[in-house]
Amino acid sequence: MIEVRDIRKTFTVRSGLLRRTRTAVRAVDGVSFTVREGEFVGYLGSNGAGKSTTIKMLTGILTPTSGSVRVAGLDPSRRRTALARRIGVVFGQRTTLWWDLPLRDSLTLIRHLYRVDAGEHRRRLEELTGLLDLGPFLATPVRQLSLGQRMRGDLAAALLHDPPLLVLDEPTIGLDVVSKATVRGFLERLNAERGTTILLTTHDLGDIERLCRRVMIIDRGRLAYDGDLDRLRASVAADRMLVVDLVRPAPPVQLDGVGVERVDGPRQWLRVPRGMNAAAVVAALARRYEIADIALREPDIEEVVTRLYRRGGSPGPE
Repeated sequence: MIEVRDIRKTFTVRSGLLRRTRTAVRAVDGVSFTVREGEFVGYLGSNGAGKSTTIKMLTGILTPTSGSVRVAGLDPSRRRTALARRIGVVFGQRTTLWWDLPLRDSLTLIRHLYRVDAGEHRRRLEELTGLLDLGPFLATPVRQLSLGQRMRGDLAAALLHDPPLLVLDEPTIGLDVVSKATVRGFLERLNAERGTTILLTTHDLGDIERLCRRVMIIDRGRLAYDGDLDRLRASVAADRMLVVDLVRPAPPVQLDGVGVERVDGPRQWLRVPRGMNAAAVVAALARRYEIADIALREPDIEEVVTRLYRRGGSPGPE
């Protein structure tokens, strides 16, 4: 569905008041990857890492300085209009809907833009209305919608023409917990049941953990990681957390190689290094303390990504 080969994008930045100087800044520097049909891929990067620039090249908004891009079999920069009929795009901080029109009218105009058959539009709108629970606010002007309602409307607009690829840029930014869960559940179902290929960029790493089987991380214009979450956790060697509920409050437990992160009454959070056998730690605790409950937590994706950035390198190929 997506094939990227050694793409680079360089911008010229002008500075200075009296004597203007030009500096070449390489936003994307030799990135290559492929996304197969039906994949759900998370694309992560800090601000300025090159994430948004990559997305703009995939959708034809920007042309690569060098390298090649094929999306749905097309060159995005040369076939942008044709590509628009084969992809859906949602930018979380922008809307494709008409501000003063009711949501239903906006979706009708989008049907004409994509030249969707009236019967097909009716069927798709009915399906999306049910999946995204649009019914209560289809007659509401877009400017009166909440952020969560507008995002669901934007998702419907991006999918009315039934594209095989959906590109999402921060789709849950600013959403409340309920709206975020609704959007996540819809995307999960869209990928699983319809086989829609989804490329997701987000700063909400909960989206990644819930939705994505594969993660790509871009750092300073280069691809720092491409693989699954479990391998990323293992390769970065982030510590695991052992949450122990003792029968009664006690001073911080003392075990060789294990650090106590926090104590709250009878509950203690123990940091267990990746190379240490967790079962042996639990057995040692049981010999020394009365334990009411115990749980082992893997490091969350946010900590793993932070460690990868600090290390400044890739975990290596799969």
